[in-house]
Amino acid sequence: MAILVTGSRGQVGAAVLGELLAAGAPVRASARSPQPGDFPPGVDAVRADLTDPSTWPAALAGVQKVFLYAHPRTAAEFAAAAERAGVEHVVLLSSYTVMAPDAEANPIGRRHLAAERALAGARLTRTFVRPGYFATNSLRWQSIRTDRVLRTAFPDATTAPVHERDIAAVAARALLNDTADAAYPVLGAGPVTIRDQVAAIAEALGEPVVLQEVDVDTYRADLMTQLPGPLVELLIQSGGSVHQLPPEVATDAVPELLGRPALTFAEWARDHADDFR
Repeated sequence: MAILVTGSRGQVGAAVLGELLAAGAPVRASARSPQPGDFPPGVDAVRADLTDPSTWPAALAGVQKVFLYAHPRTAAEFAAAAERAGVEHVVLLSSYTVMAPDAEANPIGRRHLAAERALAGARLTRTFVRPGYFATNSLRWQSIRTDRVLRTAFPDATTAPVHERDIAAVAARALLNDTADAAYPVLGAGPVTIRDQVAAIAEALGEPVVLQEVDVDTYRADLMTQLPGPLVELLIQSGGSVHQLPPEVATDAVPELLGRPALTFAEWARDHADDFR
């Protein structure tokens, strides 16, 4: 019985696929439109679009477990299709924002809460992997790639970015160990400032990167080309900082399950240096 990895071309999905392959697990990779060469040789690749239920039966046939991206509008329908196909366990890529007191007011929290609730009502076991702020959000800093500069209104804002390899390792552990009806926060090392992150990218590149402070209106206009309006306003209201939940609310699953500290942003920058070249 195979493990289906949805979104296998995404940063997290690809890392989950790699973890499962390294463990020798039988895997099936899915994407909206898989192409030859997308996945390692010998990997069973199928089309699966979480917005198109007609693609699900073939993708789920013979599948025992699923790594699932959150798509709240179809989550309940997908869970029902998984039940019919004989799936026993789903690991959902959720978000740590669901644990915040204001989760319903946060567009990210609201989206992932809806997906969690849809799966919680299904007759299968589930694990919720709840990462904090993704380090891959820094990939939107394409001015570093084009001009070797980052323009921000909040150079000393702090985040604790999570490496996608940590998210994938926790998800793979849940899939391989049949971790049922559990929820795992995955928190990044830090906090680190935007200034520190830019320095880490510069070091990984082996080239200087200029950090340029701009006014809030200029910063807002730039963000609006990259993010939905409500997220832009949340980020500006917070002064650019994205904080993890306090320890009494969220205990990091990385040391608990993997027996090591969370990967640092500097490690992420080295892994992604080519993305900025």
